[in-house]
Amino acid sequence: MNNTRIVRNLNQNWKFHRGDEPHAWYKGHDDANWRDITLPHDWSIEEPFSKEHSSGTGYVAGGIGWYRKKFMLSPELKGKRVYITFEGIYNHSQVWCNSYYIGKRPYGYSTFTYDITDFVSSERTNVISVKVNHKDVADSRWYTGSGIYRDVYLTITDPIHIDQYGVFVTTPEVSAEKATVAVNIQLNNETSKHENIQIKNTLFDQNGNTINTSSETKDIPGETSLNLEQTIHVIEPNLWSPDHPYLYTVVTEITRNNQVIDNVTTMTGIRSFSFDPQKGFFLNNENMKIKGVCVHHDAGGLGAAVPQKVWVRRLKALKEMGCNAIRMSHNPPAPNLLDLCDSMGFLVMDEAFDEWEGVKNKWSTGHNVYPPKHYGYYEDFPQWAEIDLKEMVLRDRNHPSIILWSIGNEIDYPNDPYCHPYFEAMTGNNDANKPAAERVYDPDKPNAERLTTIAKRLVKYVKECDQTRPVTSALAFPELSNLTGYAQALDVVGYNYKEHLYQDDLNKYSDHVIYGSENSPSLDNWLKVRDNEAISAQFIWTGIDYLGEAKGWPVRAAQAGFLDLAGNKKASYYYRQSLWSNQPMAFLAVKRKDDPESDRNPRWKGDPHWNWNDGEQLEVFCYTNCQEAELFLNDTSLKMKKKNDDSYIHWNVAFQQGVLKVVAKDHDGKQHVHQLVTASDPKKLDIDIDYPELKPDGQDITHLEMQITDKNGNPVYHADNRIELLIDGPGEIIGMENGNAQDIQTYNANHRKAYHGKLVAFVRSKAEEGTINVTMKSEGLDTAQISIPVKI
Repeated sequence: MNNTRIVRNLNQNWKFHRGDEPHAWYKGHDDANWRDITLPHDWSIEEPFSKEHSSGTGYVAGGIGWYRKKFMLSPELKGKRVYITFEGIYNHSQVWCNSYYIGKRPYGYSTFTYDITDFVSSERTNVISVKVNHKDVADSRWYTGSGIYRDVYLTITDPIHIDQYGVFVTTPEVSAEKATVAVNIQLNNETSKHENIQIKNTLFDQNGNTINTSSETKDIPGETSLNLEQTIHVIEPNLWSPDHPYLYTVVTEITRNNQVIDNVTTMTGIRSFSFDPQKGFFLNNENMKIKGVCVHHDAGGLGAAVPQKVWVRRLKALKEMGCNAIRMSHNPPAPNLLDLCDSMGFLVMDEAFDEWEGVKNKWSTGHNVYPPKHYGYYEDFPQWAEIDLKEMVLRDRNHPSIILWSIGNEIDYPNDPYCHPYFEAMTGNNDANKPAAERVYDPDKPNAERLTTIAKRLVKYVKECDQTRPVTSALAFPELSNLTGYAQALDVVGYNYKEHLYQDDLNKYSDHVIYGSENSPSLDNWLKVRDNEAISAQFIWTGIDYLGEAKGWPVRAAQAGFLDLAGNKKASYYYRQSLWSNQPMAFLAVKRKDDPESDRNPRWKGDPHWNWNDGEQLEVFCYTNCQEAELFLNDTSLKMKKKNDDSYIHWNVAFQQGVLKVVAKDHDGKQHVHQLVTASDPKKLDIDIDYPELKPDGQDITHLEMQITDKNGNPVYHADNRIELLIDGPGEIIGMENGNAQDIQTYNANHRKAYHGKLVAFVRSKAEEGTINVTMKSEGLDTAQISIPVKI
């Protein structure tokens, strides 16, 4: 295939300056003393933590930063169209090309593309300059990051080419016997000539075999666009689902005079889905429950600049837990995260906004601690909402994983700022500290009926780009939104923390599709989904701990996840796995009897270790999806038990050193064993690496998972040794994370304490071959070393 379209990754060899430089837009500006960086880049995560900064965004600084990139274009590219795409800049970015101002984009989560054809040269060095203004760091309720934190691409095309989002693949007819794949194509002729072209679409299976083709010849006048649709028929298709995420490839080619002048490759999945008000969700005509989690966009010590392989590790863990859906909270995600959801098998709710016209409270001195700050996207919403929303839908509509477009999260939160005379007093799920005056109806605040008007407009924007998926919104106050018409403007209605309303509202609004768009992880909330045919889904808050939304200094993160900031599994992970997964499992967790801290926090019961005080009275929990299990202490049986009403098995045990083991039996009589061993003093570092070899592209990464053990290799749960990492060769440590939300050690240091005996380091290759050598040192522990080849 003649690859005429060039897509070049521009992440390498950028210059960065922290602070303002009034003349940095100028092509000839001297940036020799600027810092050399590789994108994606988040400067906030490099900053020291300070309680002077906003708790909502993780106690780190924002500010202003400048980026500059030099690049060349080959002389043979003269006459081509040239575009630059930024997948995400947080926020208020401005872009120049060779001293020419190109444009701005306020929203920090939007992907955007500039046509720089008229400003680049194939004879001289070109310079892109980007200013990022994140001075209003308290502009979000969670950690945002600062900078060019996603990928940047240069795209070069023929003047006759497929539009940026000009291929839209749908599957209007789907069955196990046959399917129809429809490919809608938009072409642009940016010459003055009338041309005759051939448009061809070819469908390939996962092995690269041709399934079918469709082609036609068209005339396209100069300086016009052409829209057409072709269909491809598939016999006995492999249907996409979370359990079978089979992807096909559509290759769209434009040919002129028997020469391919443009081509675009699109991954697609053949599937059908629907929501029914009484029967719930159907995928490929099969009823299923959506077991979802909400996920923010950071990854602990990496901030917002998250490599795809980091998401692979985290999504694998969620998949093993039994999770089959992700809510992208509360903004458009990185495109490569959606690619993974396609290939790994997750259903997706793609969400656009957390804020519309009305400004939400932004906590800056602790979660729900008044007074709040009031910066945010609301200032840009009136001018940019249509552009940002359509950009998200057009960019993401080819992903088979996406089943819902969400236009907003908790926009109807009571008195924040919208209210209504229907309710004299209004409170939400996070209002424990709200002053009395903030809880009552105020006629001078924005009227909640305005939300219906805005919602109808946003739904219209979505439908102009995609009519194959329903539009939803996550409602914080459906009691009001059902009365004002906001809920009626939606195809599918999400309820946040309103499980107690499900049955009554199903009776009141029998034509509404209602589901849990955000839920706490209690067993009762899950049973309200599992045992109610009409309620198809829950999205638990959250799948993974995330930076920001901190309760107060020195806690810098929210700890609601099943995985911690490092992506390590918590005890609550295994309880959820016992509820959601079909794979037999058993897991032990232990706590002191009548421990008030554990009793206050229903998200977890116990810790996975067997190091306590002699004779101490303990509660032992077995999380299992088997029906019975037997507990052994030093090979002595402590009784076989069956699961209780809380869906776990429980024993009271007096501590003795040794081995605590549980043996659970599944329906087939197969045993599933988990054990905890009393550990001695910390002695060694065990290293697990997920990618033992890296590519020399300056982008490839691997995880070094460090576990402190005793001399016999038993994990030491309470070890918090300070571990120093030394590296040489063609690689760098781009971050470390231990999962401790109260650890305020600056992330860019080369050392960090372990937490629960664990530490994760992220190693990235450079753009050269060789061997990366990493040495891990800690006082009292044997030094550990690992070598990582970097080669093509």
